[in-house]
Amino acid sequence: MALSDEPAAGGPEEEAEDETLAFGAALEAFGESAETRALLGRLREVHGGGAEREVALERFRVIMDKYQEQPHLLDPHLEWMMNLLLDIVQDQTSPASLVHLAFKFLYIITKVRGYKTFLRLFPHEVADVEPVLDLVTIQNPKDHEAWETRYMLLLWLSVTCLIPFDFSRLDGNLLTQPGQARMSIMDRILQIAESYLIVSDKARDAAAVLVSRFITRPDVKQSKMAEFLDWSLCNLARSSFQTMQGVITMDGTLQALAQIFKHGKREDCLPYAATVLRCLDGCRLPESNQTLLRKLGVKLVQRLGLTFLKPKVAAWRYQRGCRSLAANLQLLTQGQSEQKPLILTEDDDEDDDVPEGVERVIEQLLVGLKDKDTVVRWSAAKGIGRMAGRLPRALADDVVGSVLDCFSFQETDKAWHGGCLALAELGRRGLLLPSRLVDVVAVILKALTYDEKRGACSVGTNVRDAACYVCWAFARAYEPQELKPFVTAISSALVIAAVFDRDINCRRAASAAFQENVGRQGTFPHGIDILTTADYFAVGNRSNCFLVIRWRAQLRATVSLSARRLGPQLARAGLRGSISRADMEMFPLQIGVSDTQTGIELTGTPGRLWGETRRMGGPAVAPLSCSSSQPRWGVNDPHVFIAGFPEYTQPMIDHLVTMKISHWDGVIRELAARALHNLAQQAPEFSATQVFPRLLSMTLSPDLHMRHGSILACAEVAYALYKLAAQENRPVTDHLDEQAVQGLKQIHQQLYDRQLYRGLGGQLMRQAVCVLIEKLSLSKMPFRGDTVIDGWQWLINDTLRHLHLISSHSRQQMKDAAVSALAALCSEYYMKEPGEADPAIQEELITQYLAELRNPEEMTRCGFSLALGALPGFLLKGRLQQVLTGLRAVTHTSPEDVSFAESRRDGLKAIARICQTVGVKAGAPDEAVCGENVSQIYCALLGCMDDYTTDSRGDVGTWVRKAAMTSLMDLTLLLARSQPELIEAHTCERIMCCVAQQASEKIDRFRAHAASVFLTLLHFDSPPIPHVPHRGELEKLFPRSDVASVNWSAPSQAFPRITQLLGLPTYRYHVLLGLVVSLGGLTESTIRHSTQSLFEYMKGIQSDPQALGSFSGTLLQIFEDNLLNERVSVPLLKTLDHVLTHGCFDIFTTEEDHPFAVKLLALCKKEIKNSKDIQKLLSGIAVFCEMVQFPGDVRRQALLQLCLLLCHRFPLIRKTTASQVYETLLTYSDVVGADVLDEVVTVLSDTAWDAELAVVREQRNRLCDLLGVPRPQLVPQPGAC
Repeated sequence: MALSDEPAAGGPEEEAEDETLAFGAALEAFGESAETRALLGRLREVHGGGAEREVALERFRVIMDKYQEQPHLLDPHLEWMMNLLLDIVQDQTSPASLVHLAFKFLYIITKVRGYKTFLRLFPHEVADVEPVLDLVTIQNPKDHEAWETRYMLLLWLSVTCLIPFDFSRLDGNLLTQPGQARMSIMDRILQIAESYLIVSDKARDAAAVLVSRFITRPDVKQSKMAEFLDWSLCNLARSSFQTMQGVITMDGTLQALAQIFKHGKREDCLPYAATVLRCLDGCRLPESNQTLLRKLGVKLVQRLGLTFLKPKVAAWRYQRGCRSLAANLQLLTQGQSEQKPLILTEDDDEDDDVPEGVERVIEQLLVGLKDKDTVVRWSAAKGIGRMAGRLPRALADDVVGSVLDCFSFQETDKAWHGGCLALAELGRRGLLLPSRLVDVVAVILKALTYDEKRGACSVGTNVRDAACYVCWAFARAYEPQELKPFVTAISSALVIAAVFDRDINCRRAASAAFQENVGRQGTFPHGIDILTTADYFAVGNRSNCFLVIRWRAQLRATVSLSARRLGPQLARAGLRGSISRADMEMFPLQIGVSDTQTGIELTGTPGRLWGETRRMGGPAVAPLSCSSSQPRWGVNDPHVFIAGFPEYTQPMIDHLVTMKISHWDGVIRELAARALHNLAQQAPEFSATQVFPRLLSMTLSPDLHMRHGSILACAEVAYALYKLAAQENRPVTDHLDEQAVQGLKQIHQQLYDRQLYRGLGGQLMRQAVCVLIEKLSLSKMPFRGDTVIDGWQWLINDTLRHLHLISSHSRQQMKDAAVSALAALCSEYYMKEPGEADPAIQEELITQYLAELRNPEEMTRCGFSLALGALPGFLLKGRLQQVLTGLRAVTHTSPEDVSFAESRRDGLKAIARICQTVGVKAGAPDEAVCGENVSQIYCALLGCMDDYTTDSRGDVGTWVRKAAMTSLMDLTLLLARSQPELIEAHTCERIMCCVAQQASEKIDRFRAHAASVFLTLLHFDSPPIPHVPHRGELEKLFPRSDVASVNWSAPSQAFPRITQLLGLPTYRYHVLLGLVVSLGGLTESTIRHSTQSLFEYMKGIQSDPQALGSFSGTLLQIFEDNLLNERVSVPLLKTLDHVLTHGCFDIFTTEEDHPFAVKLLALCKKEIKNSKDIQKLLSGIAVFCEMVQFPGDVRRQALLQLCLLLCHRFPLIRKTTASQVYETLLTYSDVVGADVLDEVVTVLSDTAWDAELAVVREQRNRLCDLLGVPRPQLVPQPGAC
């Protein structure tokens, strides 16, 4: 089944979550039947041709591969496909290549459907034995092109071995001539089988199948079995798994032996079993590094063990009885349950002696459970299950005990995984009696959380996945009353694994196991409610599991609850219990929701809010109230979500505190802390009295990860308890006692005293304590005036000052945490009076932070820029101009800090945030944005729109330009809402033009952001942005209805729209500048679509000389403004080559020495003069060649420039120039007279232009004479003798 992760919360796809469909095994029939029949019918025509043959083969492969997941759909068509192909094989006139091709097609079918199903369709009459045998005999085992033929023939021969006639009857008279005898059919088959068991291709597998069918025949086993087994054991004894040939020989031999002991009768194989087992012990296969050999060894061992034991069904096994899911659910709906008592009968053969080889077999299988490869462990687990089913009850119980020994913490994760697989097999077969469930469930619960750190990662994913499989198997194997004592523990463990496991496979496995238990056991608490929330798709996204699943269930439950409360009203609407989104629109129910962080409130029908609340961000949104004709109720009503069920709340919290808070993955620790924030609101008393003391004690743990996670958890839990207290207008200290508050206050000092802010672990500690500072400040902890505030401030400042010492991958997270902590700290503890800051603290902070903006370290500038931007308004009051001046200096590019792109980006973000913080107020330049300072702010932001700094990381100026656009948008919208008169016309024009230029450039995601800003400014109507140039035309070109449907990051959608701005004079220069850069870029799709869009526009203005002249003038102006600017000039030369080649300026070629051509030629000469840039020179050559189409002096000057380039210092330039001039003269036949054209072309093509300059110069001068241009003269170098 093709599956995909569920989109993140808030995406547009989520609105149709309740209608989600799983696409995968959705085919209903073999739809390519007619095409396949035609394909097979044409094999005689295409078998000889290489290309046609490969096309047919590949097409058939594609058709068959489509049915890999539903091969049964091929069953009705297998017979006619085989008949068509076997007709070719059995036709005596078919050439060998055609026969091999037919067998290739047969193999493709076999690969998809499986040889076991396909085998029975082969002809297997007596008359088929010798022809097939003859076909196999003539094959060359060393022909690597025809291995499919040998594979299929051996399989066919294995089917013919099933005929119920003695092979000796087919031999006739073996004496053909006196003294000469031919081999019998039996000997020939055995010889072929033995020869193919040691080949290196897939025919070896088919030979093993052939041997198993042949040796176990009644007429063969008497005379050939002992001989073949002796041959096989000798091969095993002589071979070594340390050589390639030895591995191949052992592989084929082990396959054959395993198949024989699988298909042969016990009484026939028993006499040889002990001998084979001894030989196998001598091979020491567990020591081999070949996975396949170890797997085959385990497979053979279990077959030998089954041979030792009599085939019987253990009478003592557990029998559940009816396992029908439909019957089980029917009983549950009727309020009944199947209560069939378990009857354990005594084992009739309890006193039978167990052969001595059985113990060795069990021992080897137990060793196989600990193998390093999964396939070996899985085979061993199946062997344990099969063997236990034939053992007496007491011995089988000993085997279970041995399997349980695998679950020791001295064992590796491989042993745990193998043990889980074995327990699942034993339970599935009814061999794990209920008396053992106490021990088994205990180890399975441990396996569900098994996670051991190894180096930089951990192992245990396979163990947890296998433990989920055990729970799935138990659901099908046992009666509900048997598992009833363990329901609480298993259900909690599965829910925890489904929601909190790190790996998606384990979460989905746990969800599937939970679903199986809900359906077959019917005893899991609130199973259906949980399944509708934590289903297979919902658990696909890890953040969704930790943070969002509870919210989705909460919204659904509120709707369901309101349906029950509005009984009479819903009864009239014909609704019962839970309702769908469509049903919710059928009655006048109103639901109110509020976002506890932003304060946003919505009211409406559940159907509307279903989508609205999803877009508000999920976890922060909580149902507030429901209103109708019935009484209202508030948030204290119960809600159906996982953590709200008492059976799951505390286990989930305990798991997070015990396992996830100290997890090796930092992302898991952070998610666990945030999950505890959500859970603490459901169990506040338990969190405050039980969880919080544990977390505080863990903050001083010697384990770095535990210390980090526990500090984060303390912060989140404290903040959650504060929010609960705030709902009742109580302080947080009502939930946290004095000891807990003091413990929180001492965390920073204890870490400082132990010097835990230093070293490699110091990064994690700083980040965690910054989060702690933020959450405790938001929680209004009673620390005002305490010395801990100074300690917190020191930590924030020190962290921002030393950001350059922090690893690059965690630097951004550290910076964000410190800035957020500073904002919360200042807002809570530095306000002297409402709206007034403590003057001393204000002076100290502002002065210190402004001084740090001049620090020579870029990261320090970044940190303190953002810190200034995060300061609350009361700290900026009276110092705004000073702060803005310092930040404008950071955004300014100077020669000494040209590479500081990140500091300029963060400076821009800080300016925008400060403007949002202080707002707009007339006549107060030191307190808010006003007419006196707005122009300076705009100047700083617009100045950064031209930042194209590049370094080893690429176009780092992109970060600056993106931040500048976002800041311009935020500031403009802010002014438009309050004082639109502050937005001047020239400023608005420059903003729109600069953003339009960025929307036409080459970086996809950056272009999409610029388009978003442009359209936001255009369509903003609260009130509209004043002075937008050409607003009416823009609204027609970019209608509001198309905004959401256009993907601006796709060049195919963006460039056709953005080029329409070329028709608006105000935007033409900037849009064309952006298009030039895109058209001369490197990305194929960007170049193609930008070129097509530009040509479409130019095609539309060919009949308008004035528009074409305006366009050409703009193009030349861009060239002149960016002369010797490599970022623009090289793409511009490529753009000129494209437009000239496509005849976009053909109208100018009718006038001699057209001003456009004259100026363009002069600019090109200046651009390439003394240049050593290969790309620029190559682009210049192409432009000069195209300029020869302009008559007059322009043509002569262009030819002169080309002649100069024919003697350039770089051989590549000389060769390229000659090649392009050659093509140009053939294209524009009027450039050179017909009488000299042949001679010119000959000189260009025959001269070795990469030869010495003296030789090349002579030929170049000859060309000058022929072309009628003056010969270039060498200019002596200054100071030359």
